[in-house]
Amino acid sequence: MTTILPPSPVLAVPPAPPAEAAAFFAARLTFFTDVADVHAALTASEPGFVLVDTRSRAAWDQGHVPGAVHRPHVELPGDLDPAVPVVTYCWGPGCDAATRGALALARAGFRVKEMLGGIEYWIREGFPVQTAAGTRRAEPDPLTAPCGC
Repeated sequence: MTTILPPSPVLAVPPAPPAEAAAFFAARLTFFTDVADVHAALTASEPGFVLVDTRSRAAWDQGHVPGAVHRPHVELPGDLDPAVPVVTYCWGPGCDAATRGALALARAGFRVKEMLGGIEYWIREGFPVQTAAGTRRAEPDPLTAPCGC
């Protein structure tokens, strides 16, 4: 007697053909970047974009990425230069202020990406955070850093 197993939940919907998958993933990279790439670019002399923290003033004051500018998503596009690409971020995966900000900027004619993971993953990677008291750095979370990608 042959036992017929149900399909794996992973493969219940089959993967896309390679060409479609390549198009999807290439498109995804046009919309998103990660904290490690942003950090690497910001440590270069000219990153080629402006990093925008879209959170509230209270959240910004708790700590933000050094070199970022503060523009709450409800105030965008504000005084940003539309000729310069923008990368938005907010708290993290559970917040959509970066997405709302990116949408407002795109509608205003800006080229924009969203930083995946927001300030949460920035901190978890052990990157510096600026506060009124100065710059601080947390120990990297061994589950997230170093990613090596």
